[in-house]
Amino acid sequence: MESVLVTGGCGFIGRHVTEELLERGYKVRILDAFIDQVHGDTEAEVPQGAEIVRGDIRDKQVVFAAVEGMDAVIHLAAEVGVGQSMYEISRYVGVNDLGTAVLLEALIGGPARRIVVASSMSVYGEGRYQTATNEQVGQARRRADRIKMGQWNLQSADGKPLLPIATDEEKPVDLASIYALTKYAQEKQVLIFGEAYGVDAVALRLFNVFGAGQALSNPYTGVLANFASRLANGQPPMIFEDGEQRRDFVHVRDVAQAFCLALEKPKAAGHVINIGSGQAYTITQVATLLAEAMGVPHIRPDIMNKARSGDIRNCFANIDKARELLGFEPKHRLEHSLTPFAEWVRQTGAVDRAAEMKQQLEARGLVS
Repeated sequence: MESVLVTGGCGFIGRHVTEELLERGYKVRILDAFIDQVHGDTEAEVPQGAEIVRGDIRDKQVVFAAVEGMDAVIHLAAEVGVGQSMYEISRYVGVNDLGTAVLLEALIGGPARRIVVASSMSVYGEGRYQTATNEQVGQARRRADRIKMGQWNLQSADGKPLLPIATDEEKPVDLASIYALTKYAQEKQVLIFGEAYGVDAVALRLFNVFGAGQALSNPYTGVLANFASRLANGQPPMIFEDGEQRRDFVHVRDVAQAFCLALEKPKAAGHVINIGSGQAYTITQVATLLAEAMGVPHIRPDIMNKARSGDIRNCFANIDKARELLGFEPKHRLEHSLTPFAEWVRQTGAVDRAAEMKQQLEARGLVS
C-alpha cells in the first residue's frame, strides 16, 4: 500500500495519524469538513505534504472523488461527544453512520484493499467487573434510581460491591449513549463490508486520547482538554459524580502508531482491537496531576456530585490483543506526558466553555 485516504485528517487524531503516515513514506490524501466546533474561528492546521480535499463525509460526489486511486483508508471523520450526542441525535447519526455508509459505497470495486475505522471504548458501556470472589460479571449496568441517590458504584444483584477490572474485546457491548450507538454501527458496517467485498477491515476501539492539538475550546472533546481549558482560565475542573470513576488515557502519538500498525499488520484484518495505555486513573487524580503540571496546584477540582446521562462509571483497557496482533506498545504514560501538554496549552490558549456545556445538558434534563 502506498496511498492512504485519511477522513477527518485535519482533526486532533487525524493530524497525528497523517504525520506518522508521511514519516513512513505513504502518500496521504485528507478528506475533512473543517467544522467550527473542532477547528473554531482560527484557520485549521493542515499537515504539510498531504493532499487536502475539503468536503462532508455525507457528500457522495466529494467522497467518491476522494477515494479514487487510494490503496487504503483510515476512517476518522466523526462527530465526537457523549453528552452532545444525547440531544443532537440526527447530527451524530448522520455524520457517523450515514457518512460511513457513503464512504463504503464509494469503495465498492475500487483499489482500496484495507480500511481501518476509529471506534470507541464507549461501545462497552461499563467495563469489565468481577465479584469479591473473582467471578467475572457478564454485563453490569448502574440503576438510575441509585445514581439519583448518589450511589455511584456498581453492585451485584445481592447488593455486594463489584470490582472493576481491565476490559477486553470479548466483553459484550452495552450502548449507553447515542454516540456509543453510532460508533458501534460504524465498526460493524466496516467489518461487514470488509468480509463481503474481500477488503481487509480493522476497527480500533480508542480509549481516552490526549495530547497536543486537542480542540481546547470544544467542551465535548476529551476530558483532559476540558480540564486544561478550565485551569488555563483560572477555573476548577468540573467533575461529575464523585471523581473516583476510572478511565484509561492513551497519548495521541501512541494512537497514531496504532493506526499505522493496523494498516500494515496482516493478522489484524477482521478484528476489533482496544487501543489504550493499559493503565487506570481516577478522574480526580487526572485533574490533580494536570493542575500540578500547569503550575496551579492550588486549584482543586469542583466535584459536582451529579451524573450525566450516558456516562459510565469505570472502563479501562486490556491491550493484550493489540500487543499480539499489532505489536503495539504504548510509550507515553499520562504522568510522564502532562508537562509538555501543559506547555502546549499555555502557548495555545483556550476559551472555557464547560459551563455552557453543563447548561445545555441541564436544560434537557440530562444531568441528575
